[in-house]
Amino acid sequence: MKKSTFVSMILGTIGGILFALGICMTLIPEWNAFKPGVIMGVLGAVVLLVMVLVWRKMENKAPIKLSGKTIGATLIGIAGALLLGVGMCLTMVWSNMVVGIIVGIVGIIVLLCLIPFVKGLK
Repeated sequence: MKKSTFVSMILGTIGGILFALGICMTLIPEWNAFKPGVIMGVLGAVVLLVMVLVWRKMENKAPIKLSGKTIGATLIGIAGALLLGVGMCLTMVWSNMVVGIIVGIVGIIVLLCLIPFVKGLK
């Protein structure tokens, strides 16, 4: 295993755990830990961002260029993930099965649209 892969695996695990635990802390009212959860979630997101930067530096890759296509792909990914998450919440939390399934499928379709947007059609 390459050193860059190992470092990114460790940082990704730490960042993912911090982010997930922070989200749980903010969304589970019984824990009464909204503010610490926000802090922990942001800390996890920062660790994940640092992981990407460190991995790219260790692999001698060029920095990510911010172009219209990169920003568009990011926005499409965020919209698709949010739609999928809202669909899951509708079915599991608010017991609205039909609408939740429809919203979740729309989110999956939006995420699938990322493939031709990023890679292009040949």
